[in-house]
Amino acid sequence: MSKMARWMDQAAIPRPSAPTRSRHRVSQPDSAERQVDSRATAAESAEPGLVSEAVRLAMVEGLRRAGVRDSGVLEVMRNVPRHRFVEPALSSRAYEDVALPIGHAQTISRPFTVARMIELLAAPLEGTARSAARVLEIGTGCGYQAAVLARLFGEVVSIERIRGLHEQARTNLRSLRIANLRLVFGDGQLGVPQAAPYDLVIAAAAGESIPEAWLQQMQIGGRLIAPVSGGKGQALHLVERSGSDRWQLTVLDAVRFVPLRDGTA
Repeated sequence: MSKMARWMDQAAIPRPSAPTRSRHRVSQPDSAERQVDSRATAAESAEPGLVSEAVRLAMVEGLRRAGVRDSGVLEVMRNVPRHRFVEPALSSRAYEDVALPIGHAQTISRPFTVARMIELLAAPLEGTARSAARVLEIGTGCGYQAAVLARLFGEVVSIERIRGLHEQARTNLRSLRIANLRLVFGDGQLGVPQAAPYDLVIAAAAGESIPEAWLQQMQIGGRLIAPVSGGKGQALHLVERSGSDRWQLTVLDAVRFVPLRDGTA
């Protein structure tokens, strides 16, 4: 990558994670804005049994024990109804810390992976800075992480390369009525330049390097987190843009994500 020479490697901070899902590429994005309320609906709180409040709280306590400390991230993870983003037959496992299939040979990321990546991405932001931040998500999948992001940040643009998943996410998110979330069908490797620049960028598939388009669409002072494949496996890369032609790289947790692909399907 042409910009990599300007990056400064910092210390690696290893921590194992688990498989996630894939996404990415297209030239004529078909956009769909979802209208969403940032709070849990009455229907959510009325759902009993295996999707009860107690089960969600148990998931959050598990995340806390695993090392997630950001109270805002934990609260949103408690409120977003993960069971609505998986097949009904799998709803009994929705609040376990596991990745689950969502069709199209993809999975919904395990809760720890979602919480860990968002916590790392948002670490410097507090209060109004979070509520004003514009986020680009690469790989909408079933829409779960997009819903979490939209409850934490001011505006979220999420792009998906698989048409079936893009439509599935629209269906999953419709009842949540999120006003600050825009879904785009297109090539994730190209980002969504018409809505740039972004304060935060988060990706859910591992390429051999970080696409130049993502770097250029970052705001100066912005942060990006994405899995990257290397000779010894995959690791999360945290990138901070410190100038018009300067990015700083920190290599973090060892992870396992599906490959980053171009084009659409």
